[in-house]
Amino acid sequence: MRIFLLLVAICWGGALLAQERCATVNYIHTKQQAGSAEARAIKEAETFLKKPGQKQIYEEALIRIPVVIHVLYNNASQNITDAQIRSGIDALNRDFRRRNADTVNTPSRFRNLAADVQIEFSLATADPSGKATTGIVRKHSARTLWLSDDRMKFSSQGGDDAWDRKNYLNIWIVDLAGASGYASVPGSTAETDGVVIHYRAFGTISTAPPFTLGRTAVHEVGHWLGLKHIWGDAQCGDDLVEDTPTQSFFTQGCPSGFRSSCNNGALGDMYMNYMDYTDDACMNLFTAGQRARMRSLFAEGGPRASLLASRGLNAPWVAEASLPVTASLYPNPAQSEVTVQVDRHCLGQKLGLYNSQGQLMREEVIVSLQQTINIAALRAGIYFLKGKDFSQKFIKL
Repeated sequence: MRIFLLLVAICWGGALLAQERCATVNYIHTKQQAGSAEARAIKEAETFLKKPGQKQIYEEALIRIPVVIHVLYNNASQNITDAQIRSGIDALNRDFRRRNADTVNTPSRFRNLAADVQIEFSLATADPSGKATTGIVRKHSARTLWLSDDRMKFSSQGGDDAWDRKNYLNIWIVDLAGASGYASVPGSTAETDGVVIHYRAFGTISTAPPFTLGRTAVHEVGHWLGLKHIWGDAQCGDDLVEDTPTQSFFTQGCPSGFRSSCNNGALGDMYMNYMDYTDDACMNLFTAGQRARMRSLFAEGGPRASLLASRGLNAPWVAEASLPVTASLYPNPAQSEVTVQVDRHCLGQKLGLYNSQGQLMREEVIVSLQQTINIAALRAGIYFLKGKDFSQKFIKL
């Protein structure tokens, strides 16, 4: 069976246009069928949200969530830029704060329901040990494609381990087969808690249609914050939100005009909701009911309440002088160029290229966290890239 799934994944890999919007339902269904402690915890989290009197939702001011982005790449195109990552964070804040320019496209019958969720997202400034961080972790992996099976969340399986979910939202960016994204839900295990997004569907830069406005992440973070699909994942199902009309099923493409199903009357289908499957260009709102459900998670005893005390957006509390400088180099062996990846403490330092006899071939200043060096003119052999605090060996083919 796994071989069959891998073959299917390979077929999906190069065709993001054909991919499903979201793999969360099947992913969570598999967990719930297992009858595990995790399945029970997911059920308990849902029970918390359904509590009578749970209208005592967390109603303090703005909620700010620290985010760590795990970029897992096998080639340069998958290793998305810092600018693309920042555009993804900007897209989350734009839509969760209802600052999107296309609010004008919200139908008049729904405008009084549309809400500013008052949740914002920022790249972490301090990691779990208190060291300075950009909130971005990059890791080369031998895996070329990933399934919706959580392997990207474990270093032991070629991925990258989650940061403490009590203090961070973990987002993994990978070449995901079969879907543009999927998410854990409240109650999921700490090791797998977070969101996974296809690298061509995160942010608003270098993305592929129809996922060009960063709304795959908006949709999946909605799941991470307890929202269900607008149709309740069943024919005329219940998404457990009072102000979203009952809807027969998901909506694809970019429809317009009034649509009605499941006897939902004058309101009709809310296919422009972020929790439907419409194209990015045709989504534009969360409702007040969805806002209440998401913010309920932060009430006392709620599954996401610990994030309110996170130090992930604080100034680092471990002195920078004690921070180790880390570096990695890829590809290795290489033919025409290598890229050295460093932390921000290396910026401005000199980088020397040495041959196996220790002779300096050339020198340049580190100006980027990912600095590419042309080695096409070098003879085949062993070389070293050396900075103030690190040394990386590579083979020129």
